[in-house]
Amino acid sequence: MTQRNHDVVVVGGGNAGISLAARLLRSGCRDVALVEPKAVHHYRPLLSYVASGMATLEDLRRPQADVVPDGCRWYADEAVEVDPTRRVVRLAGGDELGYGDVAVCPGSEVDWDAIPGSAEAVGTPHASTSYLPEHAPATWDMLAALTSGRAVFVVSDRHVPCAPVALKPLLTAADHWRRTGVLDAIDVDLLVEGDVLVRHEGADRVLRDAVASYGIRTRFGTTVESVDAAARSLALRTPDGAATASYDALYLAPPHRAPAWVRGLATPGSDGFVAVDPGTLEHVEHARVWGLGDVATVGTLPSGGALRKQVPVVAHNIAARRTGRPMRRYDGYSVAPVTTSRRRLLLAEFDRDGRPEPTIPFPDLVRPRLATLLFDRYLEPPVYWHRLLRGKVS
Repeated sequence: MTQRNHDVVVVGGGNAGISLAARLLRSGCRDVALVEPKAVHHYRPLLSYVASGMATLEDLRRPQADVVPDGCRWYADEAVEVDPTRRVVRLAGGDELGYGDVAVCPGSEVDWDAIPGSAEAVGTPHASTSYLPEHAPATWDMLAALTSGRAVFVVSDRHVPCAPVALKPLLTAADHWRRTGVLDAIDVDLLVEGDVLVRHEGADRVLRDAVASYGIRTRFGTTVESVDAAARSLALRTPDGAATASYDALYLAPPHRAPAWVRGLATPGSDGFVAVDPGTLEHVEHARVWGLGDVATVGTLPSGGALRKQVPVVAHNIAARRTGRPMRRYDGYSVAPVTTSRRRLLLAEFDRDGRPEPTIPFPDLVRPRLATLLFDRYLEPPVYWHRLLRGKVS
Protein backbone atom coordinates (compact mmCIF):
# COMPACT_ATOMS: atom_id res chain seq x y z
CA MET A 1 0.00 0.00 0.00
CA THR A 2 1.17 3.50 -0.91
CA GLN A 3 -0.13 6.70 0.66
CA ARG A 4 0.11 9.96 -1.21
CA ASN A 5 -1.06 13.28 0.16
CA HIS A 6 -2.91 16.10 -1.59
CA ASP A 7 -4.34 19.43 -0.54
CA VAL A 8 -7.78 18.65 -2.02
CA VAL A 9 -9.03 15.28 -3.26
CA VAL A 10 -12.09 15.30 -5.52
CA VAL A 11 -13.86 11.95 -5.76
CA GLY A 12 -15.80 11.65 -9.00
CA GLY A 13 -14.91 12.85 -12.49
CA GLY A 14 -18.32 13.82 -13.84
CA ASN A 15 -19.72 17.32 -14.22
CA ALA A 16 -19.39 18.11 -10.50
CA GLY A 17 -15.88 16.76 -10.01
CA ILE A 18 -14.26 18.17 -13.13
CA SER A 19 -15.91 21.57 -12.71
CA LEU A 20 -14.85 21.78 -9.07
CA ALA A 21 -11.28 20.65 -9.72
CA ALA A 22 -10.94 23.23 -12.48
CA ARG A 23 -12.37 25.99 -10.33
CA LEU A 24 -10.07 25.15 -7.41
CA LEU A 25 -7.04 25.25 -9.67
CA ARG A 26 -8.14 28.57 -11.19
CA SER A 27 -8.57 30.01 -7.69
CA GLY A 28 -4.96 29.22 -6.76
CA CYS A 29 -5.12 25.76 -5.18
CA ARG A 30 -2.00 24.07 -6.53
CA ASP A 31 -2.48 20.48 -5.36
CA VAL A 32 -5.77 18.97 -6.53
CA ALA A 33 -6.24 15.25 -7.12
CA LEU A 34 -9.13 13.62 -8.97
CA VAL A 35 -10.33 10.04 -8.46
CA GLU A 36 -12.30 8.68 -11.42
CA PRO A 37 -12.11 5.14 -12.85
CA LYS A 38 -13.95 5.75 -16.15
CA ALA A 39 -11.95 6.46 -19.28
CA VAL A 40 -14.85 8.19 -21.05
CA HIS A 41 -16.65 11.35 -19.92
CA HIS A 42 -20.33 11.84 -20.81
CA TYR A 43 -22.31 15.06 -21.11
CA ARG A 44 -25.33 13.40 -19.59
CA PRO A 45 -28.03 16.00 -20.42
CA LEU A 46 -27.79 14.90 -24.06
CA LEU A 47 -28.85 11.34 -23.18
CA SER A 48 -32.51 12.41 -23.24
CA TYR A 49 -31.95 13.76 -26.74
CA VAL A 50 -30.35 10.48 -27.80
CA ALA A 51 -33.48 8.76 -26.47
CA SER A 52 -35.54 11.22 -28.55
CA GLY A 53 -33.67 10.59 -31.80
CA MET A 54 -32.17 14.11 -31.73
CA ALA A 55 -28.55 13.29 -30.83
CA THR A 56 -26.05 10.44 -30.89
CA LEU A 57 -23.72 9.06 -28.25
CA GLU A 58 -20.79 10.51 -30.16
CA ASP A 59 -22.23 13.97 -29.50
CA LEU A 60 -21.83 13.55 -25.75
CA ARG A 61 -18.63 11.55 -25.30
CA ARG A 62 -15.07 12.73 -24.76
CA PRO A 63 -11.99 10.87 -23.46
CA GLN A 64 -11.69 11.52 -19.73
CA ALA A 65 -8.07 12.51 -20.26
CA ASP A 66 -9.23 15.41 -22.43
CA VAL A 67 -11.39 16.96 -19.69
CA VAL A 68 -9.17 16.49 -16.62
CA PRO A 69 -7.88 20.02 -15.89
CA ASP A 70 -4.22 20.80 -16.49
CA GLY A 71 -2.33 20.59 -13.21
CA CYS A 72 -4.76 18.09 -11.67
CA ARG A 73 -3.40 14.67 -10.64
CA TRP A 74 -5.78 12.02 -12.00
CA TYR A 75 -6.08 8.62 -10.31
CA ALA A 76 -7.85 6.26 -12.73
CA ASP A 77 -9.09 4.13 -9.86
CA GLU A 78 -12.27 3.70 -7.87
CA ALA A 79 -12.76 5.06 -4.37
CA VAL A 80 -13.97 2.47 -1.87
CA GLU A 81 -13.96 4.54 1.33
CA VAL A 82 -13.52 8.02 2.72
CA ASP A 83 -12.19 7.81 6.27
CA PRO A 84 -12.72 11.22 7.94
CA THR A 85 -10.94 10.08 11.11
CA ARG A 86 -7.67 9.37 9.33
CA ARG A 87 -8.47 11.87 6.56
CA VAL A 88 -7.77 9.47 3.74
CA VAL A 89 -9.51 8.22 0.62
CA ARG A 90 -8.95 4.51 0.10
CA LEU A 91 -8.78 3.26 -3.50
CA ALA A 92 -9.80 -0.12 -4.93
CA GLY A 93 -6.20 -0.74 -5.97
CA GLY A 94 -5.12 -0.56 -2.32
CA ASP A 95 -3.50 2.87 -2.27
CA GLU A 96 -4.62 5.69 0.02
CA LEU A 97 -4.82 9.42 -0.61
CA GLY A 98 -4.40 11.73 2.36
CA TYR A 99 -6.31 14.98 2.07
CA GLY A 100 -6.68 18.43 3.56
CA ASP A 101 -10.22 18.61 2.16
CA VAL A 102 -12.19 16.02 0.24
CA ALA A 103 -15.11 16.69 -2.09
CA VAL A 104 -17.34 13.66 -2.65
CA CYS A 105 -19.25 13.78 -5.93
CA PRO A 106 -19.30 10.36 -7.64
CA GLY A 107 -22.96 10.74 -8.66
CA SER A 108 -25.72 8.22 -8.07
CA GLU A 109 -26.44 4.93 -9.84
CA VAL A 110 -29.53 3.17 -11.15
CA ASP A 111 -31.12 1.03 -8.46
CA TRP A 112 -32.49 -1.89 -10.44
CA ASP A 113 -33.16 -3.78 -7.21
CA ALA A 114 -35.81 -1.21 -6.25
CA ILE A 115 -38.05 -2.52 -9.05
CA PRO A 116 -37.61 -6.29 -9.36
CA GLY A 117 -37.59 -7.39 -12.99
CA SER A 118 -36.69 -3.96 -14.38
CA ALA A 119 -33.13 -4.91 -15.29
CA GLU A 120 -34.39 -7.95 -17.17
CA ALA A 121 -37.00 -5.82 -18.93
CA VAL A 122 -34.53 -3.29 -20.35
CA GLY A 123 -32.58 -6.24 -21.73
CA THR A 124 -35.48 -6.83 -24.16
CA PRO A 125 -36.53 -4.76 -27.20
CA HIS A 126 -39.71 -3.68 -25.39
CA ALA A 127 -38.25 -1.62 -22.53
CA SER A 128 -35.50 0.94 -22.15
CA THR A 129 -34.22 4.01 -20.31
CA SER A 130 -32.29 7.15 -21.16
CA TYR A 131 -30.48 7.13 -17.81
CA LEU A 132 -27.69 4.83 -19.01
CA PRO A 133 -25.68 5.54 -22.17
CA GLU A 134 -25.83 1.92 -23.29
CA HIS A 135 -29.64 2.03 -23.37
CA ALA A 136 -30.39 5.54 -24.63
CA PRO A 137 -30.12 4.73 -28.39
CA ALA A 138 -32.38 1.70 -27.97
CA THR A 139 -34.99 3.95 -26.36
CA TRP A 140 -35.55 5.86 -29.57
CA ASP A 141 -35.38 2.69 -31.68
CA MET A 142 -38.18 1.26 -29.54
CA LEU A 143 -40.36 4.38 -29.56
CA ALA A 144 -39.90 5.18 -33.25
CA ALA A 145 -40.81 1.63 -34.24
CA LEU A 146 -44.09 1.63 -32.27
CA THR A 147 -47.12 2.17 -34.51
CA SER A 148 -49.87 0.72 -32.31
CA GLY A 149 -50.39 -0.75 -28.86
CA ARG A 150 -49.61 0.63 -25.40
CA ALA A 151 -46.65 2.76 -24.37
CA VAL A 152 -46.01 3.22 -20.66
CA PHE A 153 -43.64 5.87 -19.29
CA VAL A 154 -42.59 5.54 -15.65
CA VAL A 155 -41.05 8.39 -13.65
CA SER A 156 -39.81 7.43 -10.19
CA ASP A 157 -39.60 9.95 -7.36
CA ARG A 158 -36.63 8.25 -5.68
CA HIS A 159 -33.45 10.27 -6.25
CA VAL A 160 -33.80 10.35 -10.05
CA PRO A 161 -31.37 12.92 -11.52
CA CYS A 162 -33.45 15.68 -13.12
CA ALA A 163 -36.55 13.48 -13.21
CA PRO A 164 -38.66 15.96 -15.27
CA VAL A 165 -36.23 15.46 -18.18
CA ALA A 166 -37.70 11.95 -18.46
CA LEU A 167 -40.63 13.71 -20.13
CA LYS A 168 -38.42 14.58 -23.12
CA PRO A 169 -38.59 11.10 -24.71
CA LEU A 170 -42.32 10.98 -23.91
CA LEU A 171 -43.29 14.26 -25.53
CA THR A 172 -40.89 14.04 -28.47
CA ALA A 173 -42.18 10.52 -29.17
CA ALA A 174 -45.81 11.67 -28.89
CA ASP A 175 -45.06 14.49 -31.35
CA HIS A 176 -43.42 11.98 -33.69
CA TRP A 177 -46.41 9.64 -33.47
CA ARG A 178 -48.78 12.53 -34.22
CA ARG A 179 -46.71 13.68 -37.20
CA THR A 180 -46.57 10.15 -38.62
CA GLY A 181 -50.31 9.59 -38.11
CA VAL A 182 -50.17 6.75 -35.56
CA LEU A 183 -50.83 8.56 -32.28
CA ASP A 184 -54.51 7.59 -32.25
CA ALA A 185 -53.50 3.91 -32.46
CA ILE A 186 -51.25 4.14 -29.38
CA ASP A 187 -52.50 4.28 -25.80
CA VAL A 188 -49.97 6.25 -23.77
CA ASP A 189 -49.79 6.10 -19.97
CA LEU A 190 -47.56 8.28 -17.81
CA LEU A 191 -47.03 6.83 -14.32
CA VAL A 192 -45.60 9.42 -11.93
CA GLU A 193 -44.58 8.41 -8.43
CA GLY A 194 -44.79 11.98 -7.11
CA ASP A 195 -47.62 14.49 -7.19
CA VAL A 196 -46.27 16.93 -9.81
CA LEU A 197 -44.40 16.79 -13.11
CA VAL A 198 -41.97 19.48 -11.97
CA ARG A 199 -41.82 21.42 -8.71
CA HIS A 200 -42.43 24.77 -10.38
CA GLU A 201 -46.07 25.75 -10.48
CA GLY A 202 -46.06 27.53 -13.82
CA ALA A 203 -43.96 24.92 -15.61
CA ASP A 204 -45.99 22.10 -14.09
CA ARG A 205 -49.17 23.63 -15.50
CA VAL A 206 -47.62 24.00 -18.97
CA LEU A 207 -46.37 20.41 -18.93
CA ARG A 208 -49.73 19.02 -17.81
CA ASP A 209 -51.38 20.85 -20.69
CA ALA A 210 -48.79 19.53 -23.14
CA VAL A 211 -49.23 15.96 -21.91
CA ALA A 212 -53.02 16.24 -22.16
CA SER A 213 -52.80 17.67 -25.69
CA TYR A 214 -51.43 14.33 -26.90
CA GLY A 215 -54.15 12.32 -25.15
CA ILE A 216 -51.69 10.89 -22.64
CA ARG A 217 -53.25 9.55 -19.44
CA THR A 218 -51.29 10.66 -16.37
CA ARG A 219 -51.54 8.76 -13.08
CA PHE A 220 -49.89 10.50 -10.13
CA GLY A 221 -48.93 8.77 -6.89
CA THR A 222 -48.30 5.53 -8.76
CA THR A 223 -45.35 3.29 -7.95
CA VAL A 224 -44.12 0.39 -10.07
CA GLU A 225 -43.42 -2.45 -7.67
CA SER A 226 -42.17 -5.02 -10.18
CA VAL A 227 -41.90 -5.78 -13.89
CA ASP A 228 -42.64 -9.08 -15.60
CA ALA A 229 -40.53 -8.84 -18.75
CA ALA A 230 -41.87 -12.06 -20.28
CA ALA A 231 -45.51 -11.04 -19.85
CA ARG A 232 -44.77 -7.36 -20.51
CA SER A 233 -46.68 -6.30 -17.44
CA LEU A 234 -46.23 -4.06 -14.41
CA ALA A 235 -47.39 -4.53 -10.85
CA LEU A 236 -48.46 -1.14 -9.51
CA ARG A 237 -49.30 0.48 -6.22
CA THR A 238 -51.75 3.32 -6.77
CA PRO A 239 -53.73 5.63 -4.48
CA ASP A 240 -56.65 3.25 -5.03
CA GLY A 241 -54.70 0.08 -4.25
CA ALA A 242 -52.86 -2.59 -6.22
CA ALA A 243 -53.19 -2.67 -10.00
CA THR A 244 -51.50 -4.03 -13.11
CA ALA A 245 -50.64 -2.56 -16.49
CA SER A 246 -49.47 -4.12 -19.73
CA TYR A 247 -47.10 -2.54 -22.23
CA ASP A 248 -45.75 -2.88 -25.73
CA ALA A 249 -43.10 -0.21 -25.08
CA LEU A 250 -41.88 0.70 -21.59
CA TYR A 251 -39.71 3.69 -20.69
CA LEU A 252 -38.22 3.88 -17.19
CA ALA A 253 -36.82 6.80 -15.26
CA PRO A 254 -35.76 4.36 -12.52
CA PRO A 255 -34.97 4.91 -8.85
CA HIS A 256 -31.35 5.76 -8.07
CA ARG A 257 -29.14 5.03 -5.08
CA ALA A 258 -25.84 6.26 -3.76
CA PRO A 259 -22.76 4.09 -4.35
CA ALA A 260 -22.48 1.59 -1.49
CA TRP A 261 -19.11 2.91 -0.32
CA VAL A 262 -20.44 6.39 0.55
CA ARG A 263 -22.81 5.03 3.17
CA GLY A 264 -20.13 5.63 5.76
CA LEU A 265 -20.80 9.33 5.15
CA ALA A 266 -24.57 8.95 5.45
CA THR A 267 -26.75 9.47 8.51
CA PRO A 268 -30.15 7.99 9.41
CA GLY A 269 -32.80 9.36 7.12
CA SER A 270 -30.42 10.18 4.26
CA ASP A 271 -31.13 6.96 2.30
CA GLY A 272 -27.41 6.22 2.14
CA PHE A 273 -26.52 9.54 0.51
CA VAL A 274 -23.78 11.87 1.74
CA ALA A 275 -25.25 13.90 4.60
CA VAL A 276 -24.28 17.54 4.09
CA ASP A 277 -25.56 20.86 5.33
CA PRO A 278 -27.80 21.80 2.35
CA GLY A 279 -26.56 25.39 2.52
CA THR A 280 -22.79 25.14 3.00
CA LEU A 281 -22.50 21.62 1.49
CA GLU A 282 -20.10 20.60 4.26
CA HIS A 283 -20.70 17.25 5.93
CA VAL A 284 -22.95 17.53 8.97
CA GLU A 285 -20.50 15.63 11.20
CA HIS A 286 -17.08 15.76 9.54
CA ALA A 287 -15.31 19.05 8.90
CA ARG A 288 -13.39 19.38 5.63
CA VAL A 289 -15.62 16.75 3.96
CA TRP A 290 -17.85 18.22 1.26
CA GLY A 291 -20.61 16.70 -0.86
CA LEU A 292 -22.27 17.95 -4.02
CA GLY A 293 -24.18 16.69 -7.02
CA ASP A 294 -26.51 13.70 -7.17
CA VAL A 295 -24.85 11.92 -4.22
CA ALA A 296 -25.47 14.70 -1.67
CA THR A 297 -28.53 15.46 0.45
CA VAL A 298 -29.11 19.03 -0.70
CA GLY A 299 -32.92 19.02 -0.50
CA THR A 300 -33.63 19.93 -4.11
CA LEU A 301 -33.96 18.38 -7.55
CA PRO A 302 -30.56 16.93 -8.54
CA SER A 303 -29.58 18.33 -11.92
CA GLY A 304 -26.57 19.39 -13.93
CA GLY A 305 -27.81 22.98 -13.81
CA ALA A 306 -27.81 22.86 -10.01
CA LEU A 307 -24.06 22.23 -10.10
CA ARG A 308 -23.49 25.68 -11.57
CA LYS A 309 -24.51 27.03 -8.18
CA GLN A 310 -23.07 24.26 -6.00
CA VAL A 311 -19.53 24.21 -7.42
CA PRO A 312 -18.74 27.90 -6.65
CA VAL A 313 -20.15 27.44 -3.13
CA VAL A 314 -17.91 24.45 -2.37
CA ALA A 315 -14.84 26.06 -3.98
CA HIS A 316 -15.33 29.21 -1.88
CA ASN A 317 -16.16 27.34 1.33
CA ILE A 318 -13.09 25.10 1.19
CA ALA A 319 -10.95 28.24 1.39
CA ALA A 320 -13.30 29.98 3.83
CA ARG A 321 -13.20 27.06 6.28
CA ARG A 322 -9.41 27.32 6.39
CA THR A 323 -9.22 31.08 6.87
CA GLY A 324 -12.27 31.70 9.04
CA ARG A 325 -14.02 33.80 6.40
CA PRO A 326 -17.85 33.64 6.11
CA MET A 327 -19.05 30.70 4.08
CA ARG A 328 -21.43 31.00 1.16
CA ARG A 329 -24.76 29.18 1.05
CA TYR A 330 -26.47 27.27 -1.72
CA ASP A 331 -30.17 28.13 -1.94
CA GLY A 332 -31.26 24.94 -3.68
CA TYR A 333 -31.35 26.34 -7.22
CA SER A 334 -32.16 23.71 -9.82
CA VAL A 335 -33.30 23.67 -13.42
CA ALA A 336 -35.32 21.32 -15.62
CA PRO A 337 -35.27 21.78 -19.41
CA VAL A 338 -38.20 19.83 -20.88
CA THR A 339 -39.35 19.54 -24.48
CA THR A 340 -43.07 19.85 -25.17
CA SER A 341 -42.58 18.73 -28.78
CA ARG A 342 -39.71 18.16 -31.20
CA ARG A 343 -39.60 21.93 -31.77
CA ARG A 344 -40.36 23.49 -28.39
CA LEU A 345 -38.75 23.42 -24.93
CA LEU A 346 -39.43 25.12 -21.61
CA LEU A 347 -36.92 25.89 -18.90
CA ALA A 348 -38.06 25.65 -15.28
CA GLU A 349 -35.68 27.28 -12.78
CA PHE A 350 -36.53 27.19 -9.08
CA ASP A 351 -35.12 27.02 -5.56
CA ARG A 352 -35.51 24.17 -3.08
CA ASP A 353 -38.93 25.50 -2.01
CA GLY A 354 -40.21 25.51 -5.59
CA ARG A 355 -40.08 29.30 -5.91
CA PRO A 356 -39.20 30.50 -9.43
CA GLU A 357 -35.56 31.60 -9.74
CA PRO A 358 -35.06 32.61 -13.38
CA THR A 359 -31.54 33.36 -14.48
CA ILE A 360 -32.83 36.15 -16.72
CA PRO A 361 -36.05 38.12 -16.12
CA PHE A 362 -37.05 38.28 -19.79
CA PRO A 363 -38.24 36.46 -21.83
CA ASP A 364 -40.29 34.02 -19.77
CA LEU A 365 -38.43 30.76 -20.41
CA VAL A 366 -41.29 28.71 -18.94
CA ARG A 367 -43.11 29.41 -22.18
CA PRO A 368 -42.03 26.67 -24.64
CA ARG A 369 -39.93 28.09 -27.47
CA LEU A 370 -37.92 26.86 -30.44
CA ALA A 371 -35.05 29.16 -29.47
CA THR A 372 -34.84 27.56 -26.01
CA LEU A 373 -34.71 24.08 -27.52
CA LEU A 374 -31.95 25.10 -29.94
CA PHE A 375 -29.99 26.61 -27.05
CA ASP A 376 -30.41 23.50 -24.87
CA ARG A 377 -29.56 21.05 -27.65
CA TYR A 378 -26.84 22.86 -29.60
CA LEU A 379 -25.37 25.74 -27.55
CA GLU A 380 -25.28 24.27 -24.05
CA PRO A 381 -22.90 21.41 -24.99
CA PRO A 382 -20.09 23.77 -26.15
CA VAL A 383 -20.60 25.84 -23.00
CA TYR A 384 -20.24 22.64 -20.99
CA TRP A 385 -17.08 21.42 -22.72
CA HIS A 386 -15.28 24.74 -23.09
CA ARG A 387 -16.38 26.79 -20.09
CA LEU A 388 -18.11 24.86 -17.31
CA LEU A 389 -15.60 22.01 -17.23
CA ARG A 390 -12.82 24.59 -17.16
CA GLY A 391 -14.22 26.31 -14.08
CA LYS A 392 -15.25 29.46 -15.96
CA VAL A 393 -19.02 29.50 -15.27
CA SER A 394 -20.43 31.01 -12.07
